[in-house]
Order: sequence, then C-alpha cells, then structure tokens
Amino acid sequence: MTGLMKQMKYPLIVIITILMITSTAGNSAFAFSDQIIQRGATGDDVVELQARLQYNGYYNGTIDGVFGWSTYWAVRNFQEQFGLDVDGLVGPKMKDMLERATNYDKEFVHKALREGRKFTHYGNTPLHIQKGEKGSATDKGQQGQQQQDQQQAQEQQGQQQQDQQQAQEQQGQQQQAQQQAQEQQGQQQQAQQQAQEQQGQQQQATTEEPVPYEEQPEEQGNEINAQKAMNVPSGFSDADLQLMAQAVYGEARGEPYIGQVAIAAVILNRINSPTFPNTVPGVIYEPRAFTAVADGQINLGADDNARRAVLDALNGQDPSGGATYYFNPDTATSGWIWTRPQIKRIGKHIFCN
Repeated sequence: MTGLMKQMKYPLIVIITILMITSTAGNSAFAFSDQIIQRGATGDDVVELQARLQYNGYYNGTIDGVFGWSTYWAVRNFQEQFGLDVDGLVGPKMKDMLERATNYDKEFVHKALREGRKFTHYGNTPLHIQKGEKGSATDKGQQGQQQQDQQQAQEQQGQQQQDQQQAQEQQGQQQQAQQQAQEQQGQQQQAQQQAQEQQGQQQQATTEEPVPYEEQPEEQGNEINAQKAMNVPSGFSDADLQLMAQAVYGEARGEPYIGQVAIAAVILNRINSPTFPNTVPGVIYEPRAFTAVADGQINLGADDNARRAVLDALNGQDPSGGATYYFNPDTATSGWIWTRPQIKRIGKHIFCN
C-alpha cells in the first residue's frame, strides 16, 4: 500500500500543477503575439486589442477582429492619453501598457464570437449583462440594427432640415423687416431733403442777409478710442466673437485649451457646411445643437481663454480635424451620435462628422 502511494505521488503532483496552470491561464490576461498590429490586420490579436480598448472606453464598436478605422482612432486616442507615440501602430510599448491598464477575458470573448452573440467587454460592468442571445450578431440582427440606425439618422436629418427651413424663414422675415425699415429711412431722408430745399428757396427769396449762428463744438467723451489689438477676419462682428466665446465657455470650460479651440472650430465648420446655418447666431441657436444653450450656461459669459480660443479658430486653427459634431461619451444619451464617424478625442469630448 505504501509503495502504491509512492508511485501515485509524483503523477498526482503533475496533475495538480497542470490544473493550477490551466486555471490561472483561464482567469489571467492573455498576452499579444510579437507582431506589430496595424490597420488592415485581422485575427486574435485584433480581437484582444479591441476588447482591451473597449474595457476602458476607448473603443465602442463591435469586437470582430478586423482592424478598421474605428479601431485605428481608438488606438490613437489611447496612445495620446497614455503619453505614447501617436502613430496608430500597436507595438511592444502599447501592448505592455494595455496589459497593465486593462483586463481581457479571452474565454468570454471567443465563446461569444463562436456563438454569434452580440456582446461588449467594458470594465467595471458584469460580463453576464454584456452578452446577448445566441445568434444575435448574425447578419439579420445586424441588418435590423443598421436599418434602425439608418431610420434614426434619416429622422434626425429630416428634423435638421425642418429646423434649417424655419431658421431660413425667420431670416427672411428679418431681412424683409430690415428692408422695410430701410425704405422708411429713405422716405424720411427724402422728406428731409425736400424740407431743406424749401428752406433754401425761402432764404434765397429774402433780401436780408443771413445772421451767422454760433458754431457749437462737438462734445468729446472721456474714453480713449483705441483700435482693438485683435486679428478678427472680415465677416465676423464683435457680437459674433462674444457669442462664440460664450458658447465655448459654456460647453468646454475646464477642458484643455486645445479642446476649447476645437469647440470653436466646430462652430466655424458648421457655418461653412451647407447642412447648417451660415451665421454664428444661426449655428449656435439652432434647436438642440448645443447643451449650453439648452441649459442656459451660454449666459454665464466668457473668460479670456474662451475669447483667445475663438480668435485662434477664426485665424485657421482646427484641432478637431474638420469635425462638425462632438459629444461627451460619459454623458451622451443619444444612440445616433455614436453612429457618426469618429475623428479623435480631446479631453472629455469625442469629435466626429
């Protein structure tokens, strides 16, 4: 009996060791391969990359193992936030940073892919509530979701067109009122001119020499009339500058300065787009366009940073990369905004088109 126990001792240790390694591997973070991952790549490395980026909120797309544009911009945003070289390439340094900053449940992810489930891999959220039914990620399910997203986008576009039409009608009414005011002013000037001509004829008819009147000097104010040291392009008034600064302050105070310049650039990009109104007030006060208008924060005024950010944007700076939309992923409630092509993330805002 003792000999039998001795014979079984070493195989038993080997079995226990294998079970411990297998259990540890099942719960630990799986490492990437040695290859550099870049746009266009496919396979398990890309699956792990997307899952780890989604774990801390940098990637919000589908985990499908295809390194497309959404994955590319998520990589760049992660590199920028963690002080890495921003090149869109996933090398050893970024892999190491991802392994230290995130967790990856390979068994959960690959099982969901095999079963054709819709799923996500966000951190601090129980995985069982991030997993859909079997087959929920099939082409039929995706097609239904795409049709729903397309319908929402069409409804949004129709609402924007309706709002734009209303803004154009209001602008037309304002122009008509302005034209009437100009006509009235012209009639007043014509009547004044006729009165002056009649007065001149009366003065010419009299034989008395006109009595000269004492000329009164113009009143001079105490304020110094100095030209402002601002390089504001033509076509924008001081009122436009102030309104944009208030919008930037209401939307992005507390954000990095480059983020404030990006918000101002989005306003200008909308002015230059045929989809939006072509004036500063038209863009800013377009219904449901800016949170600061909806909640009244635009009335808080503006600080020097906001004004300087507007001037930098007016003079050609656009850190947003030509974006016409932006949103805060932590507070956004619209599913439609996530369908827009994302460009980059600056501070708490994601900029997109």
